[in-house]
Amino acid sequence: MRRSPLFYIFNTAIVTLVVGLVALNFAPKEKKIDSQMVHQYSASDPQFRRSLSVLLGPPMLEGNKVELLVNGDQIFPAMLGAIRAAKQSITFETYIYWSETIGREFTDALMERARAGVKVHLMLDFIGSLKMDNKSLDELRAAGVQVQRYHKPVWWKLTRLNNRTHRKLLVVDGKVGFTGGVGIADKWRGNGEDEHHWRDSHFRVEGPAVGQIQAVFTDNWTKSTGTVLDGPLYFPHLAPVTDGMPAQMFSSSPTGGSESMHLMYLMAITAATRSIDLSSAYFVPDALTIKALVDAAGRGVNIRIITPGKFIDSDVVRIASREGWGDLLKAGIAIAEYQPTMFHVKAMVVDSLLVSVGSTNFDNRSFSLNDEANLNVMDPDFARAQKAVFESDWAKAKPMSLAQWEKRSWTEKLAGEAAALFGTQL
Repeated sequence: MRRSPLFYIFNTAIVTLVVGLVALNFAPKEKKIDSQMVHQYSASDPQFRRSLSVLLGPPMLEGNKVELLVNGDQIFPAMLGAIRAAKQSITFETYIYWSETIGREFTDALMERARAGVKVHLMLDFIGSLKMDNKSLDELRAAGVQVQRYHKPVWWKLTRLNNRTHRKLLVVDGKVGFTGGVGIADKWRGNGEDEHHWRDSHFRVEGPAVGQIQAVFTDNWTKSTGTVLDGPLYFPHLAPVTDGMPAQMFSSSPTGGSESMHLMYLMAITAATRSIDLSSAYFVPDALTIKALVDAAGRGVNIRIITPGKFIDSDVVRIASREGWGDLLKAGIAIAEYQPTMFHVKAMVVDSLLVSVGSTNFDNRSFSLNDEANLNVMDPDFARAQKAVFESDWAKAKPMSLAQWEKRSWTEKLAGEAAALFGTQL
C-alpha cells in the first residue's frame, strides 16, 4: 500500500520528539565545573572552613555531637529507636525502601507514631522504592503517614526521570538526625559478615546541624508537594552540645546547585596537604577529579581509596571504575578492593581533620544527576576515629598494583572502554 507524504512527516515528527525527550532526559541541567582548582590553602587553614561555608551555602555550625553507626546491627536499632520515641514529628527521605523484613519494621514503627498523633512525612524515590508493594504504601497512608513518591513519572515531565533523590535523611522531633549510606532493605542487615550482608556506615547527629538536615528534607518536600514544613515541630531551638564539634549539612540537586557536591570534593582534595582516605561504593571519577587527585599525590599527599571488589551490585560500575585507575596508580595512589561483601560506605577523611559522609558516590550520577546530601565535620578526634574505621576496612581489602592493572585481560580492557562510554550516567 502506498503511503501519503503526511504519513512519513508525522512519523518523522514522532521519532524526533522521542529522541529529543531522551536527549533532554540525559543532558546535564547546569554548566559543569571545567577548570582545575588551585592549591591556595590547607584543610587546617581557617580559609578552608570559610570557603566551605560560603561556596556550599550553609555555614559550619559549632556544638554538634556526631556518632558513628557501623553496619545494620547498629544502624537500624538506632534509627528505629529514634522513630519509636518521636513525640512531634518525623521526616524521612530515602532512596531504597523495599518490602522486606526491615522495611516492615520501619513501616510498622512509622504507622504506630502516626496513629499516636505524630506528624510523619515520608519521601521515597520512585525508582528506589519500586520494590515496595502497594499494600504497604496504602497502609502507611491509611495510618496517617504523608507519603510522597519523588519524581513519579508522568508523560509531560519525562525529562526529570533521570533525576532521583539519593539522599538518606531521617529527622525526629527536629532534634535528632541521621544520614549516611544505608537503605531500607534486608541486605543492609547484619554486620557485614558475608556477601548477603553489606558493609556500610551511618551517622546520628544532635545539635544545630540537625536544623540543616531538616532544611534539606523540607526543600525537596516543598518542591514535591507545595507544602512548607515550618514551626517548632520541625525547627525547634537547638542549643550547642557541650564539647560538640563543627558540622555542616549541605545538599546538591540538578534543580539548583548540582555542582555543589563536585565542588566540595574538589575543594577538599585541593586543600589536602597530608592524607586523603576515601571510601567509595561507586568510584567513577571524571577527568577533573582524577587530575585533582594526581596533583595532590604530586605534592606529597598520601591517598588511599577503598572500592567494592567482586561483590558489587553493578558490574558495569566496577568495570568502568577500574578503567580509570591508570593515572591514579601511576601517581602512587593506593587503591584496594573490599573482599568480604559489598562495600557501600561513602566517606572521606582529609588531613585527619575534615570528615565528609552522606549519600554521595564518587561518580557523575551523584555529582550531576541525583539529589544528594553530605555532612561535613571538622574535628581531629572525630577524624581519627573515622581513620581507625578506614584502617579496619583497608585490612579487609585487596590492593591493586599498577602492574596488575596493566595486565588486565583484553576482554576486561575492552569492557572497560565500552563501560566508560556511559560514564555520564554512572
